[in-house]
Amino acid sequence: MPKIAFIGAGSIVFTRNLCSDILLTPALQDSVISLMDIDPERLALAQKLVQAIIDYRGLKARVEATIDRKRAASGADYVITTFQQGGLDAYKLDIEIPQKYGVEQCVGDTLGPGGVFRGLRTAPILLGLCQELDEVAPDALLINYVNPMATNCWFVDRATGRPHVGYCHSVQGTSEMLARWINVPYNEVVFRCAGINHQAFFLEFRQGKKDLYPLLWQAIQDEKIEAQEPVRIELMKYFGYFVTESSGHASEYVPYLRKSPKMIEEELVPRFKPEHNDWDTYEGSHWFDFGRTGGYLRHCLQRIDESRAEYQAMIAGKTPPPAERGHEYGSYTIEAMETHQPTRVNGNVPNRGLIPNLPEGCCVEVPCLVDGNGLQPTKIEDYPAQLAALNRTNINVQELIVEAAITGNTDAVRHAVMLDPLTAAVCTLPQIHAMVDELLAAQVQWLPQFKK
Repeated sequence: MPKIAFIGAGSIVFTRNLCSDILLTPALQDSVISLMDIDPERLALAQKLVQAIIDYRGLKARVEATIDRKRAASGADYVITTFQQGGLDAYKLDIEIPQKYGVEQCVGDTLGPGGVFRGLRTAPILLGLCQELDEVAPDALLINYVNPMATNCWFVDRATGRPHVGYCHSVQGTSEMLARWINVPYNEVVFRCAGINHQAFFLEFRQGKKDLYPLLWQAIQDEKIEAQEPVRIELMKYFGYFVTESSGHASEYVPYLRKSPKMIEEELVPRFKPEHNDWDTYEGSHWFDFGRTGGYLRHCLQRIDESRAEYQAMIAGKTPPPAERGHEYGSYTIEAMETHQPTRVNGNVPNRGLIPNLPEGCCVEVPCLVDGNGLQPTKIEDYPAQLAALNRTNINVQELIVEAAITGNTDAVRHAVMLDPLTAAVCTLPQIHAMVDELLAAQVQWLPQFKK
């Protein structure tokens, strides 16, 4: 009977989806699911939702809830992090303050000033959690879903050394999308994907031994397909491989596409045509508004009431829980470790020579075998030089966020934002210093490592 703890269970979309997956897995249907959140109201809603899933399926699993993080993690075999430190209040500052300086972020949770400050806010929580795990659950595997993924995992490794893996759904979602584009059954697709989170690339995409990249090159000539993912297709044309993260996100990690509001509105956004988007199957193609500055923040704000109504309907039994497991890697990892039946995932893990032309110790996203021995990452010997070079522009920022989070050095924060590709494309050095100082002052309540 494994104990699975959720830290940040008030992020109910993750809690619903991951718990549903866990409770659809026969080997995990008698698990103890321990939910923790600092918001008692959201925590109570999450507990009712998970209990409704258990009751609907007639399972022996048990769900418990607490606002005490240490209690939730005590004796856990797996600890899943899904929290957002500072919530939407902090997120709004991440978007609005940089916009005053000309930094136009549509998501701002992975790189850019938004990613830098989200990482700095998250680090103290991860550090405290890992210290508690050393005491009450020393053998627990930390499964991180919190962005900025690569920064957070690198921080955990460097600051604590705890066993961990970071999971995203961009590899699964993108591979499914590419298979649809070329009309190949997904269960016949074989792929090899590697790089860093949100900027990994499909190095191979095959059907058996047949290389499917020629079909992908043909498919992206279709204007309806190009309208779904214009940024990713442009990157493929110039870098030679298809990237994992959706066009809105991808546009933020490079200096080419978001140089001014005029450029975004007149050149970037018109390339997204919502009438061609596959709205029901892959969220990565929903970038018509998300491509604009603050698009994802607006989406989050708009979804609050809609989501609550969805959850209440499931709790009341009016809407059944999902009937099939999703493609999130969490439940498959736990199942493989509990049953010793192997599975394959793309995990975010420390770079111990896994991608030799990326910095040692940084966080890389690579194929991993999972079984009773835990996670066993695959080495990527032939990672293309241009992809490694592009990744390193992002890794430079991640390294300085980790340095700042550990040391409390505000100069490291400034250096991180100075080296961000998008920020450097639109701001002078004095402007960046002023922006960082304004962000530090506005978010001081969530940044204890910088308090004197």
